[in-house]
Parts: sequence; structure tokens; C-alpha cells
Amino acid sequence: MLTALVIVFVLAYAAIALEHPLKVNKSASALLAAGLLWTIYALNSSDTVLVAENLRESVSATAQIIFFLMGAMTIVEVVDAHNGFYTITSRIRTTKLSTLLWLVCFVTFFLSAILDNLTTTIVMISLVKKLLDRHDDRLFFAGMIVIAANAGGAFSPIGDVTTTMLWIGGQITSLNIIKGVVLPSIVCLLIPLIITSYSMRGREVVSPSSVERRPGFETTSFEQNFMFFMGMATLISVPIFKAVTHLPPFMGILFGVGILWLVGEILHRKKPENDFKQHLSLVNALSRIDMSSIVFFIGILLAVSTLEHSHILGNLAAWLTQTIGREDIIVTLIGLVSAVVDNVPLVAASMGMYPMATYPTDSFLWEFLAYCAGTGGSILIIGSAAGVAAMGLEKIHFFWYARKIGLLAAVGYFGGIFVYIAQYKLLH
Repeated sequence: MLTALVIVFVLAYAAIALEHPLKVNKSASALLAAGLLWTIYALNSSDTVLVAENLRESVSATAQIIFFLMGAMTIVEVVDAHNGFYTITSRIRTTKLSTLLWLVCFVTFFLSAILDNLTTTIVMISLVKKLLDRHDDRLFFAGMIVIAANAGGAFSPIGDVTTTMLWIGGQITSLNIIKGVVLPSIVCLLIPLIITSYSMRGREVVSPSSVERRPGFETTSFEQNFMFFMGMATLISVPIFKAVTHLPPFMGILFGVGILWLVGEILHRKKPENDFKQHLSLVNALSRIDMSSIVFFIGILLAVSTLEHSHILGNLAAWLTQTIGREDIIVTLIGLVSAVVDNVPLVAASMGMYPMATYPTDSFLWEFLAYCAGTGGSILIIGSAAGVAAMGLEKIHFFWYARKIGLLAAVGYFGGIFVYIAQYKLLH
């Protein structure tokens, strides 16, 4: 059974990577993989109750991420419908492409630590679409946004789901993870940023030729600013909601969408019923979110969950411990594997494999794992939630990202590793 699961997953991964040559949508490949993997797992298990329980657990975990993703996308679409991003784009005056790249990447980096890398990627790519006309330029910006968002999320307990898992599990504490990982995360971004901005030197920003405010859908300055700050406040309040209520983030984002929906209805209640009012409604925003990307996310998460429940990932961690032994090399490899396989089950398997009696809170293993699992996913476009979101929003080809961005992300990843290990030896 285990061999069959691995073969099916590898073939599905190849189909996703070869989406454009095969002319088969990656969402179809992901859903087919999920169905086949769970079928193989169910038919080869004698305990049907356990399989059903595992499936319920996987669906629950997947649904939380999907609900969060849908809520974040909807908020961004509502802000965009009100031309809310004009609040920012109208204040960016630089004409140099490299300067704009530095500005966008550092805003992404710090915003990701406050929000999370997925939401930040959605917001920043939507913003870049308002600033740049050439698709080639936007692709490079989207790739750098993925690197910046994952680097910014890695050092924050609420910035990346794997760091959050370690924080909730007691493996790390909030202050120590920030102190220990913030410098490596900055280096992880700086190296590819310097290389990319150098290649863009001398180039000018080509802004969209169309007017920022849509013809026929003119909004007032008050509506633009109000909905922009309402949308950002809703996103920023999600980690606060989680900290206060201890409810999962998806509940906070759905609550926020409900508030934004109500506010929008009140704000536009006196407008006549026409296409303009419909365009500004949250119902219309729901119809514009990228459902293909969401379906792909469902398929890939359910597919990966079979590798977790069949103990393939746990066995891999045990094999690494017996074969390699060195913590730094093992965690570095886990980070590299997270570029191929979702980092959530990898970190979950690691948390189960390494007891806290041996590896106490804030030890080298846990802090280093937070950095590697958080940033290693940037090496491939499907290695992180931020990458998957960027792939859907800008239609990034798998091999384009691997050629143009993957090597940059890898150089930054290893640069951050060098800094973390050197810093740890100096301070300990």
C-alpha cells in the first residue's frame, strides 16, 4: 500500500508540475490524486472506522484553511471593488522598478508577521496589479512577494501556520522565536532581493494605462478610504481574535466578512438598485474569487494528508534520525522537502517524532525547524500556501518559477541557515 501511495503522489505531483505541457488543469490533477490516494488507503485498511475518523480529521483541517482563504480573498475583492488600493497606489511616486521592488518586499515582510503569509500575499499581489502594467514585471514581483511573505511569517508566532503549530504546542515561545529567527529571515529575503533589484537597475515602472478608478464604477474618496481601512482592520484583527477567544483563525475571518458585509449594505443602502451597486456588493466579490485555486488547494491538502495518516512522513523522519543523526542537516532537509510536500504535516510529524523531554522549549531543533519549514517552501511555487495563492492570482507557470525564482529562494534559504547557525553558536 505504501508503495502505491508514493507512486500515485509522485505521478500527481508530476502532472501538476507539467500542467501546461499536458494541458490538464492542476486542480483536476490534485482532486484526482486525493480521490485515488484515499481510495487506496481505505481499501488496504482493515479498520474502516479509523479511516473514516482520519478523513474527518483531514477534512476539518483542510476546511479551516479553505474558509480562511475564501474569507481573505473576499475581503481583498471588496476593497478592490471600491478602488480601495488607490489609497496606497496614489501615494507611491517612485518611477524606478528596483526601488518599488524594495518597498513592496519590505511591506510584505513586516505585514506577513502581523497578518499571515497567505493573506499578505493576496493583498500585495492585488496591490502590484494596480502598480505595474507589464505581466513579466508582475511575475517577478509576485515571486519576490512569496519569498518575502514566507520569510516574514517564519519568525512570527502568528505569521506562518507551522510556526503557530510550534507555538501552540509549546515547542517555542513568542519572544524567543522572534529574537532567534528574525535576523535569518531578513537575510533570507535580502539576498534574493539584492540580486533581483540589481538585474532591474535602470528600468522604469510601467504603470497601467487604464485609469485607476473603473469607468462607470466611480467611488468617493470616503468610500475608498473607509473600505480600505475596514478591510485591513478586519485582516489585522484575526490574530487578535484568535488570541482572545482561542478560536481558530477561520472563525475570525468569517466573522470579519460578516461585519464587512453588514457595513457595506449600510454604506450603500441609499444607492439605486443598478449595476454599480451590485458591483460594490460582497455578493459580487464572492463571485470573483478564484475558485480554481481553492479547489486545487482542497485536492493537494487532502492528498498530502494520506501520507501523514499512513505514517509515511513519520517513517521518513525516523529514517532521517537513524541515517543522518545531525539535527542541523535533518532540519535543513525537512525545509527542502517542504518545497515539495506541504510543510504542515512535515512539522506535525517532526513534533511527534522528537519528544520535548529530549528537545525542550526554545531548543535549537524547534527554532531552526520554524525557520526552515517556513522559508523552504519558497523554493517551489507549490511549496507554500503563499506560493499556491500567487500561482492562481498571477497564473504563474511551475517551471517559470523554478527557473527564475527557485534558485534565488534557495540561495536566500541557505544564507539564512548560515546566519542562524552562526548566531546560535555565538549566543549559546
